Amino acid sequence: MSNPPFGFSNSDDDPDRDKSRDSEGSPGPGGIPFGFSPEGFDPTQLGQMLTQFGQMLSGMGSAMGTGGGGPVNYDLAKKLALQQLGSVAPISTGTGTAVADAAHLAEVWLDGATTLPAGASKAVAWTAADWLENTLDTWKRLCDPVAEQISGMWVSGLPEEAKQMAGPMMGMLGQMGGLAFGSQLGQALGQLSSEVLTSTDVGLPLGPSGVAALLPTAIEKFSEGLEQPDREILVFLAAREAAHHRLYVHVPWLRQRLLATVEEYARGIRMDFSAIEEAAQGIDPSALTDPSKIEEILQQGAFEPQTTPEQKQALERLETMLALIEGWVETVVSEALGDRLPGVAALSETLRRRRATGGPAEQTFATLVGLELRPRKVREASRLWHLLTESAGIDGRDAVWAHPDLLPDSSDLDSPAGFVDRVVGGGTSAFDDPIAQLEATEAREREEGGGPGRTTE
Repeated sequence: MSNPPFGFSNSDDDPDRDKSRDSEGSPGPGGIPFGFSPEGFDPTQLGQMLTQFGQMLSGMGSAMGTGGGGPVNYDLAKKLALQQLGSVAPISTGTGTAVADAAHLAEVWLDGATTLPAGASKAVAWTAADWLENTLDTWKRLCDPVAEQISGMWVSGLPEEAKQMAGPMMGMLGQMGGLAFGSQLGQALGQLSSEVLTSTDVGLPLGPSGVAALLPTAIEKFSEGLEQPDREILVFLAAREAAHHRLYVHVPWLRQRLLATVEEYARGIRMDFSAIEEAAQGIDPSALTDPSKIEEILQQGAFEPQTTPEQKQALERLETMLALIEGWVETVVSEALGDRLPGVAALSETLRRRRATGGPAEQTFATLVGLELRPRKVREASRLWHLLTESAGIDGRDAVWAHPDLLPDSSDLDSPAGFVDRVVGGGTSAFDDPIAQLEATEAREREEGGGPGRTTE
């Protein structure tokens, strides 16, 4: 590789670059960081470099936590998020009771709008700190694949001689990467935790399975300026939370499919090593003891992954899946509450606009995963589920979730009528046993030499 990262240089690099070092072997302006010679790898210089890394890392352990063994320092992330939240008032008994009552009423009304039974075994009121504590494990599953892939790209980009000589340094690089990712994650989660309304507000099952959680403080801020009564808003949001749990609990493949798609996205990450080397030349190692400096370095753009065709495909599948989930929830909640709460349509539109103007879901996915949800896709998904309900009934609509191969794809969101026509096919009998239909289709394709049926994401 002609431009390896972190100042390592190949033997055929421009020899004039060595002249940029001063007499002490330190990097001058535009020079090579940590005093590495471009002509080869001097063990003495390697020792000096490791010493500098040790100085950067010293003192950060106690201040930033010890959870740096993985690709992300989650101790640091949690600490920064809590610091951003500041003092958090506890949930009052009355508020907790109101949340439980709203959830119970919502579940009763949802029973008539979907064939999926209740998925939440209890309903709770969370503070922002509670949300952070109860969702961090899922954020680890979402963020680790991306961080691991980026860290792996750094290492794979080094010359083979550098990998052998700098073996001890790899662990230190991992620690620095973990701190950088942890700092970024902590700031994002600190902001998100003060804005989310429920445990599923970003569309993913972030909290424990079967626990419907609402965040009253954020809901109170959300309700300001709205014309609907507070209790109506609470029941509406409780119904959305309960509908998400029905889907995630009773569609067993859904949770894993979403997380696997994020991992697939991570596998497609590629990095521009020439940009990394250029950024590394101007880094003052002493500045890296300051988390704000680490954040400043990250914002330069050199360490951002490059978009690849594989990533685009994975992101499209993830975006489509999230849009289908959100659209189904909108449809079911409107069916369940529409005749009972006159403000449901207005509240649904308010949430759409919140998303369109860069709500917490968009900001977090853009920061941590690289995904920006498209409000148009959610609107199209809602339209598709509504049309399917009218044509195939509630049973036919919900039967589509029986297997991932039965779900609409991105093109179906742009042309929902075509998907509905295929599902109905002159009647809903084709979906009385969707798994049997799928197996019959695959068997027919094998007999025709077409191989197994398609395996969509």
